[in-house]
Parts: sequence; structure tokens; C-alpha cells
Amino acid sequence: MDWKNVNVLVTGGAGFVGQHLIQALLHGGIPPENISAPHRSEADFRLWDHCQQAVANQDIVIHLAAVVGGIGINREKPGEFFYDNLIMGAQLMETARLANVEKFVAIGTICAYPKFTPVPFQECNLWDGYPEETNAPYGLAKKMLLVQAQAYRQQYGFNAIFLLPVNLYGPGDNFDPRSSHVIPALIKKCIDAMENGEDHIIVWGDGSPTREFLYVEDCAEGIALATERYEKPDPVNLGSGMEISIKDLVHLIADLVGFKGEIRWDTTQPNGQPRRCLDVSRAEREFGFRAKTPFAEGLRRTVEWYRTHRAEV
Repeated sequence: MDWKNVNVLVTGGAGFVGQHLIQALLHGGIPPENISAPHRSEADFRLWDHCQQAVANQDIVIHLAAVVGGIGINREKPGEFFYDNLIMGAQLMETARLANVEKFVAIGTICAYPKFTPVPFQECNLWDGYPEETNAPYGLAKKMLLVQAQAYRQQYGFNAIFLLPVNLYGPGDNFDPRSSHVIPALIKKCIDAMENGEDHIIVWGDGSPTREFLYVEDCAEGIALATERYEKPDPVNLGSGMEISIKDLVHLIADLVGFKGEIRWDTTQPNGQPRRCLDVSRAEREFGFRAKTPFAEGLRRTVEWYRTHRAEV
């Protein structure tokens, strides 16, 4: 594509990943006036006419907008998470097709994988079982984007691709304890405990599950590369290829922020999916993506960002 003459819609462009993706697109040569990123106060993608207005005159749509959160809020609002994510994706892709958009980039989620998936997760395992129950409605709603993309490619020749990012973290993450994911939640818990003179923190589960994490700037680069270079119907994992237990993660974050207190495990709360680690070979093979940021360095930057911007968040 001639990036200087391409109009790109980034839904969720004001969000965590979206802000970094827009920077990656700008660095790739797309002029700022060619990038549209309406705020959710301006565009509610649950509404058909808002979707129509947003995709008009666009060459590429990158659909990042989503209702997301950690285990707690997924358990509290499974219906909202299912409906909102499903209807936004379905309507945006349909209106994009009707508007003759050249390419649609659908962003899925690691939560779409079955609860018990052989490690490392390969894209061919995606339909081998039901997702982990605490976030299955969200995971399945996002996975329907893959079904829609492949169906539209088959019937209409519509160029839609589907990417599966692993758990993300980095500067600008959501630190709201009610809806945040594990890394920002733990950073906030440790720093709050230190400031309040508390001698312990409480962490959900027993610490045995494992997770893989991808630094948000690396994820943005992966999405930009796929947008430019990938044209196939098969889903593609975006990850770092690393795996760490929640127990080790808690100790790593505690050491990084200087928390010396006790870590207590609340085993009455769910662990979530037992293991998560991706096979990331397809992304490297198909469009040359490989994560660059070492995990410890990414955590350090995230902690520094939170300490600097706490008053704002």
C-alpha cells in the first residue's frame, strides 16, 4: 500500500493500545490527517449509524475498540461483555464491507483459546474446546470476528485479517482496581501498601497459573506490520513467547517497586486459565514480527509511568 495516500480508521484509538498504534502508524509514514480515531464519546459502535459514519471514505479499518477488564469485572458483567463486543465487531465489519473498505484488521484476544490448550498455544488449537469460564463470554464474542472475517472473505472476497494478542502491559495501562488486569493491579497494590504502611497484600488465587505478556509498544508494532503485510484468512498470535507464573510475577513486581511485606493468597478467588503461552512463529514467518522489549525492562517502564502519572489516572 501507498501509506501516504491511505485513510485509516482506528477504533479505540484513544485507548491503551490505540494510542501506541497510532504512533506506530505515524512512524510508518501515514500522515496524521489520514488517521481517524474517534473517541467513544463521539462514536458508539453499538449503533449502526455511528459505524456507517466512521467507516465512510476509509481504506483500512483497525478494530481495537472493546469492553475489557480483569477476572472480577468479567464475572460481574458477562452479558455486557458479550453483547457489546459482539455487536461492535459485527456491525463495524459489515458496514466496512458495504463501504468497500480495502482491509479490515480485527483484534481478538487470548481469552478466545480453550481453557485447556496445549502449551505453547498454536492457532490451530483455537477451536479445540470451550474458553476458561470467567472470561468465556468476552473471548467468544471476540472470536466471532474470526468467523465473520473468514465468512466474508469466502463469500464477498473481503480482505479481513484476525490477530490474537496475548496479555498486554505497559505505560498508559488501566490501573483502576475494579477493572484492571493483573500487572497494573499488582503494581498499584504494592505501591498503595507501601504508602499506607501495610505489611501485606492480598492476591487472588494460589499463584500457580502462568501467563505470557507482551509490551504494548511491541503489540502496536505487530498490528502495524500485519496491517501492511498480512493478507491471509488464518488467525495469527501476537506475543513474546515467554511464560511466567503469577507467583513469580508478584515477587518480581514487589521487588521492582520495593515492597517488602507479606504476599497472602486468597484461594477462594479463581485462578483463571491454568496456563498461557503462545507459539509466535506464524507472526514472524508471515510478516516479520518479533517482540523486542525484555520483560523486566517493560515492567520497569510501566512502574515509572504509573508513579509519574498517578494523579492523572
